[in-house]
Amino acid sequence: MFAAIVGLAWPLLMGQAQAAEIKVLASTAVKTTLEELGPQFEKATGNKVDLEFAPAAVLKAKIDQGTAFDVAILTAPVTDALAGEGKIDPTRTTISHSGIGVAIHKGAAKPDISTTEAFKRALLNAKSVGFTAAGATGAYLKSLFEKLGIADELKPKLKPLQGAAGEAAASGEVEIGMTQISEILPYANAELVGPLPPDIQSYTYFSAAVSTVSKEADAARAFIKFLAAPAALTVIKAKGMEPG
Repeated sequence: MFAAIVGLAWPLLMGQAQAAEIKVLASTAVKTTLEELGPQFEKATGNKVDLEFAPAAVLKAKIDQGTAFDVAILTAPVTDALAGEGKIDPTRTTISHSGIGVAIHKGAAKPDISTTEAFKRALLNAKSVGFTAAGATGAYLKSLFEKLGIADELKPKLKPLQGAAGEAAASGEVEIGMTQISEILPYANAELVGPLPPDIQSYTYFSAAVSTVSKEADAARAFIKFLAAPAALTVIKAKGMEPG
């Protein structure tokens, strides 16, 4: 009987012994996607996922300073740089991509952003315009304002934000907020006016890779595979992003 009990318990004990905890550093834009898919992965595998979110540039700086991690899910240029520095596996998987959207406080009058000229008028007519200062989207928007010839006129009303532009629009801190669409949808009091006009839209791609010094490399690779599987597509799209 003792031998039978041990025989039955051994697979469970082995499963517990093999359970891993992986540290994931991820761009804020994929936050809501990973907050849903992470627990699904945990339930399916028994492994634990520790998620940390920040703009990609902030997380790159932390990695450069020696922060330990197992998986990085960051903007493609940042993962390219990390791969070149030997800090992540050169094999990278594109998880999703997202465009920039315009947000307002829910119930406020929607500005016309259907064309580039209409978008320019909407910004110039707004009392305040906010965007997250750190990260690829903020850098792109600043260059876009210059390209459109409205940077000087916008300067008095521009509000670079340390927090989320979607949250700032939701709270009424800014009249117009611009950020990744996936960073607007989570806020109940923020309303997505729509994406930028196609001729000025910019898409950000998010790639995942395993740390070259990860002690849980197998579990880390399994997590990335899980995020790229067809079953994850519904969640990715529901969160305002497109797969791959």
